[in-house]
Amino acid sequence: MIDFLRGKVAFRESDYAVLDVNGVGYRVFCPNPYALSHKEDEDVTMFIHYHVREDAHLLFGFISRDEQSLFRLLLDVTGIGPKVALGILAAGGRPEAVILAISQENLAFLTKLPGIGKKTAQRIILDLKDKLGSVSFSSPEAAVALSVVGSAQLTEGGHVWSEAKEALMTLGYTEAETDRAWLQVKPKTNPGDSVDVLVKLALQALYSM
Repeated sequence: MIDFLRGKVAFRESDYAVLDVNGVGYRVFCPNPYALSHKEDEDVTMFIHYHVREDAHLLFGFISRDEQSLFRLLLDVTGIGPKVALGILAAGGRPEAVILAISQENLAFLTKLPGIGKKTAQRIILDLKDKLGSVSFSSPEAAVALSVVGSAQLTEGGHVWSEAKEALMTLGYTEAETDRAWLQVKPKTNPGDSVDVLVKLALQALYSM
């Protein structure tokens, strides 16, 4: 079993890179090959998922263990194979963005990802929301995003925050900005807080960023 490979990027294509490890070239499919360093004097470490099919043995590589862990979780969802899972990671941005979308049941975010319709997005939420907390993500950002799982339901399944978030976005803030504000605001909230209270707290957090 290959856990990771470290070497120089020999060349890159749209969906894979060839990693030169001591003279052996490994074709590694990855979310964003052109984001990998192509400098001759710089090694790249890729965390590997080894995938076996009847007709091929494939390597999927990721720049962090968090990406690797999320990829493996996505493969547990009915109807999602390696190609779709890779597309989710490529289009979804950092792993914590996808984690937040799942934990907050954000269908709008998930259905914008390639190959994901409404039914598949609902299946991702159903299959993975309760599993996220059992996975050890390494980055502080992912750990903070995981803290939303199970606690994002401030009142009525998180609807109060959802309304506050919509209000903030109508003021011109992006979804990423409102998500960062929520991570700062959440410890200060109390059950029963109104939308107005959450908006005020979030604005204070946004002004201080």
